[in-house]
Amino acid sequence: SIGIRLYTQENRLEGDQLLRQADQAMYEAKLAGRNTCRLFDSDLNTAMSRKFTLLSDIDQALKHNQFQLHYQPKVNLKTGEVIGAEALLRWQHPTEGLLSPSQFLTDIEHDLISVSIGEWVIEQVLKQLNLWNQKGIHVPVSVNIGARHLLQDTFISYLQQILTTYPDVSPELLELEILETSALKDFDRAAEVIQQGNEMGIEFCIDDFGSGYSSLVYLKKLPVKLLKIDQEFVRYMLNNPDDEVIVQGVLGLAATFKMM
Repeated sequence: SIGIRLYTQENRLEGDQLLRQADQAMYEAKLAGRNTCRLFDSDLNTAMSRKFTLLSDIDQALKHNQFQLHYQPKVNLKTGEVIGAEALLRWQHPTEGLLSPSQFLTDIEHDLISVSIGEWVIEQVLKQLNLWNQKGIHVPVSVNIGARHLLQDTFISYLQQILTTYPDVSPELLELEILETSALKDFDRAAEVIQQGNEMGIEFCIDDFGSGYSSLVYLKKLPVKLLKIDQEFVRYMLNNPDDEVIVQGVLGLAATFKMM
């Protein structure tokens, strides 16, 4: 395994730094299966350094309670009745202000720390449901769940344990939304997990339907009960005939799969 670092006069790097970067390139060669060579990529190194910093910052955010949840109501447009809420994650960053999930979750969705965030969100939602329950308020709350979290071997046992911690909260009040933009690599395992969750009383939903990886495969293989059509199609459907046709088509699919 060989690591290569090219040196030019413009680099102005010390010898020990050049050696460290060549060594890093050699490590990449080993990860690629050995018996090969890799050229040090400064752009990749910068991206890796940025991601390492982000992971460290998120770890500190979890430890210092910098995350918070905003609850967005779900309203029946015909009756005006509030029929539920969606928990929206926000990061109150100490220097960058309030950050939305798109500003940090995408970069860490395949890392283990995304599971820690997911578990934090679920526990906070159950705490809130418990408080509402004490005040006589019973509304289901939906939570986004990433593919890595869903496919964890311990996911169902975690749900069972955390629900036991809040015995007054009905499992039917917890809805888990699978992001269609989050690729599921094992549909059989995902279907098994969702079925086990359904048996516990938890409802599952496909979020952002129509914008992700394999819409029809998700419908065919996953025993979900709800679909959320991606807002890109819904927002302009009254003025855009193509969007209206897509929404009508999704509604037809939902009816076929007994989701309405």
